[in-house]
Amino acid sequence: MTSMADAPTGKVTFVGAGPGAADLLTFRAARAIAEADVVIWAASLVQAEVLDHARAEAEILDSAAMSLEDVVAVYERALAEGLKVARIHSGDPALWGGTQEQLDRCRALGIETEIVPGVSSFSAVAALAQRELTIPEVAQSVILTRLGGGKTPMPPGEEVREFARHGTTMAIFLSAARSGQLVRELLEGGYPTGTPVVIAYQATWPEELVVRCTVETLEETVKEHKLWKHTLFLVGPALDAEGTRSHLYHPGHFHGYRKADPEARKALREARGRGGTP
Repeated sequence: MTSMADAPTGKVTFVGAGPGAADLLTFRAARAIAEADVVIWAASLVQAEVLDHARAEAEILDSAAMSLEDVVAVYERALAEGLKVARIHSGDPALWGGTQEQLDRCRALGIETEIVPGVSSFSAVAALAQRELTIPEVAQSVILTRLGGGKTPMPPGEEVREFARHGTTMAIFLSAARSGQLVRELLEGGYPTGTPVVIAYQATWPEELVVRCTVETLEETVKEHKLWKHTLFLVGPALDAEGTRSHLYHPGHFHGYRKADPEARKALREARGRGGTP
């Protein structure tokens, strides 16, 4: 007789595959794929090399041909048969991954779940552009958003024009198909026409394209390169700012591991009083 403790339970691990390049997969993600009995992956969004981590006998399913109900049916089978499933999503599962609806259904089924975070395309693009997105005294926040008007409506107050009023760094996903509207909303929100923009297509893939422009030339740049899908925009003054300095590594700043130089600390305080950085 089989006790409840010995009954199959199964597990679903949602794996963040990163922006594209197979070597941006984390060790934890690779291990989850290697241990899986079933691998469900988005073939159009994830490079095939990530499947090199899967066991030869693992069942491989392409999510492009599957509805949510089809995917949940696999989770039901995993629960009944005690299987491990690796559900591979591009980027980080926390952003536009369609993961919450799956997690909710897994919870209703009673199957164990785990989420393995991945490198988001916005941080990958910042790395390719060799830019920090939070420059002291220029921008200390990053807004991750998308343009409204597509398949998924935006909640009130989350339009690009509303976020643009902050004037900080923005990472705008899923919006290349309506670049004219994007430019209008950025300008309506208050970004000057000369605000720097980094446009990245298929970041970290072999066919990646990374170009720089301004808000004024954003639309023509998108049309020149015929961009539609798999494109991300970084917008904001931090993308070409220089000359500022972080207080963290200033000799006048102290913390639990380093004492401040008295003269440097005095200079730092005086600079703060004047609203600047020495």
